[in-house]
Amino acid sequence: MWAKLTQQFRESMNILKATAFATYKEWSAYRSHMAISLFVGPIFFLVQVFIWNAIYGGRATVTGLTLQQMLTYYGIAITINYVIFDFSDWELQMLIRTGQFITFMLRPVSHCYYAFCQKVGHRVLALWIEFAPVLVMLVVIFKINLIPVNPGWTVISFLLSFILIFFINYTVGIMGFWLTKTEGIRRAFMLLRDLCAGVYLPLTFFPPLLQKVLFFLPFQFVTYVPTRVFLGSYELAGITMSIPAIVGLQALAVVLMYIVYRILWYFGVKKFTGVGV
Repeated sequence: MWAKLTQQFRESMNILKATAFATYKEWSAYRSHMAISLFVGPIFFLVQVFIWNAIYGGRATVTGLTLQQMLTYYGIAITINYVIFDFSDWELQMLIRTGQFITFMLRPVSHCYYAFCQKVGHRVLALWIEFAPVLVMLVVIFKINLIPVNPGWTVISFLLSFILIFFINYTVGIMGFWLTKTEGIRRAFMLLRDLCAGVYLPLTFFPPLLQKVLFFLPFQFVTYVPTRVFLGSYELAGITMSIPAIVGLQALAVVLMYIVYRILWYFGVKKFTGVGV
């Protein structure tokens, strides 16, 4: 039994390395498209600098955060999004809509794992095209301290966020089995997801009742939780948790999202006709 599991693990790792490397090479030819995002992050951050300087005025703190902590929050959130960026929902619904998904039903590797391997390769390329330059800009130009309080837990939280947003987006892509076109739903969901994840505003700024709702949704574990782990403390809806505890809940959210994906996948595949549009 152990030998069989070891063999399966090795095969999975070989598939991961081969697919990730092929994706890395493929996107390297179009790296200028990714480089455009170098302007998006810094501009978004610069807007936050102007907004929060005006909001703080002469005040020392707002919802328990100093101005420097607030700007650090946005700096971390930007770098997280460069690391975890995912478009598996768009790719899956496109394959379903065109009927090309049928080729993956005949392969020995599930499309979900294949898509995840592609994401790994795509994000490895992004580390030096997007992440590293923006990180330097934030540190050198904006003087943001991007050294985590708990490096080990921060890395774990980033990895869990990387996996979680993949399952969330992939689950949205599965809606393509029932709907002819999902672009409208996808865009609306992306806006709602980022809002509830704390990308645009720290979740502690929401009304107390809404904070309680957000606490039980998986979206906070995408951006808000990794950012708070980076800062070394967690608080939401009046609930304060230790870093190991909130990272443990983040891992549980990944497991639950995987179960949701498997359930929807089971029923979604039964709807697939392979005709295309």
